[in-house]
Amino acid sequence: MDLGLKGKVALVSGAHRGTGAVIASALAVEGAHVAVHGPQDGDSDATVRDIETIGHTAVAVSGDLTTDEGADKALSHTGAALGPPDILVNNWGGVAPGRWSGTEADTWHADYERNVLSMVRLSSRAAEHMKAKRAGRIVNLGTLGTVQPPARTPHYYAAKGALAAASASLARELGPFGITVNLVSPGLIRTDEVEAHFRQRAERKGWGNDWSEIEAHAMEEMGGANPSGRMSTREEVASAVLFLAGEPASHISGINLRVDGGAAALSL
Repeated sequence: MDLGLKGKVALVSGAHRGTGAVIASALAVEGAHVAVHGPQDGDSDATVRDIETIGHTAVAVSGDLTTDEGADKALSHTGAALGPPDILVNNWGGVAPGRWSGTEADTWHADYERNVLSMVRLSSRAAEHMKAKRAGRIVNLGTLGTVQPPARTPHYYAAKGALAAASASLARELGPFGITVNLVSPGLIRTDEVEAHFRQRAERKGWGNDWSEIEAHAMEEMGGANPSGRMSTREEVASAVLFLAGEPASHISGINLRVDGGAAALSL
């Protein structure tokens, strides 16, 4: 399937590491010219080198997305190097530790800034170019916790719930201009950090060294987690983002696409 991404300019926030880096690389492989965002200067250099090494186009951009100035910086750097973005992937975010008891209002505010207002700042600015072209794609990264939140870190899941509502609203706002807005919501992803955590747990519990065995124990310990019996990969999340950013998804907007192995269906 031709996704129609060749020559498109894509800005991926928080693409200096983890899932964001995989999304940026996947877009570049499909022929997009990718602005790889990190919060600080230099954060994205390694990801850009990896993309360039395999023969594709990427540039490093930076900016603190909890400020208007940081969002302006990220977009101006993108525009100067590649042109205004045709595709915006709002992947950057973060979570502070905490539970209902003892978590101050400042923590709730900080997670809202990171996970909601960062998207608002970039999207409102990038949409002006997209409106003029009457075409564009905005893909936001959410979480399974949007529809099935646990008790821990309620400030983070409340923010991600707001992100889902804002994404649906923005899809209605921008639809008349030929711009689609969608949310991709992964479940538990096999990131380096997640794998390291469960390998440490496996060592303590005697689960062995084989990842498939460790993963099976981990999923069982979490009550099954999902019918597939495994975690999502970063590549699977990236594939969902690429589809929604591509031409075949031109009439798909306002959805929450869950990449969770069917976990959310367990709550229905």
